[in-house]
Amino acid sequence: MITWLIALPALAVVFTGIRLLMRRWGRTALRWVVAADALLLVTAAVLLVLAFGDGPAQAASTAAAAQHSGSGSAALIGAAIAVAGSSIGAAIAVAYTGAAALAALSERPELFGRAMVIVGLAEGIAVYGLVVAIILLGKA
Repeated sequence: MITWLIALPALAVVFTGIRLLMRRWGRTALRWVVAADALLLVTAAVLLVLAFGDGPAQAASTAAAAQHSGSGSAALIGAAIAVAGSSIGAAIAVAYTGAAALAALSERPELFGRAMVIVGLAEGIAVYGLVVAIILLGKA
């Protein structure tokens, strides 16, 4: 929590600076921002590969501890991916179906029941992700 309290003002200053640069320099600043983002993405990918790589420099106790906790941590990561993916998918689906439902309701108010069923079906995607996460957490 304390990290966010320190990092949020710094992020606000950085975003404000980037916005001012883009307003002043336009396309050139946009190219620099995209290049910096690409560099950060490549760096993060390299760090991820190094972190999850099974290098020979690991101690025997670390390898033994990883064998005992490997399935539990894999289930937790899988549960997190299931919840995150289903929530993002549900958000996109509800955004489109909700907008279409409101447009249809503005012309024909008697379609309320049908429109809400469609929006509810889109929200069901998130529920399925939660069910999968609960099943995975039960195996952890």
